[in-house]
Amino acid sequence: MPARPLVAAAVAAVVAASGTGAAVAVEHATTAGAARPAQHGAPSKAEIRRLFTTWDAALATGDPERVDALYADDAVLLPTLAPGIHDTSAERVGYFENFLANDPSGSIDEGVVRVLGKDVATHSGLYTFTFAATGDVVHARFTFVYERDHGRWEIVEHHSSLVPGGE
Repeated sequence: MPARPLVAAAVAAVVAASGTGAAVAVEHATTAGAARPAQHGAPSKAEIRRLFTTWDAALATGDPERVDALYADDAVLLPTLAPGIHDTSAERVGYFENFLANDPSGSIDEGVVRVLGKDVATHSGLYTFTFAATGDVVHARFTFVYERDHGRWEIVEHHSSLVPGGE
């Protein structure tokens, strides 16, 4: 597993640069438990951008456990529409049960990808959620921090916050 100090430094750099919160997403590039290949090249920015598409597709399933499976076991979720830190699977699943009840669909309005190493990347920006069940539209800021572990991308940090005046 890559060193967590690198991830902590990446999160600190993102927070310092943005001054606000954001969100995280991840794609399972290989099956969990598969042996890590000896070498991984640095991901492309396009590969990291596709992780949001994977996360949004998991939302579309309506299955909170499927969404949570994209997160590292010890991932931190600071969600858009609930208070508190969600740093256990049970807390994340509980949040997503409520969030998914409104049939959300997300789209990125503007984003910046930073590849911080061969196994760590961030994706920050602005996104919009449309809730089919209510018709509500929510504009938020996001930062996703991804770490590749055993060949699979996982969300290790997901911070999302409402855009001031953007509800």
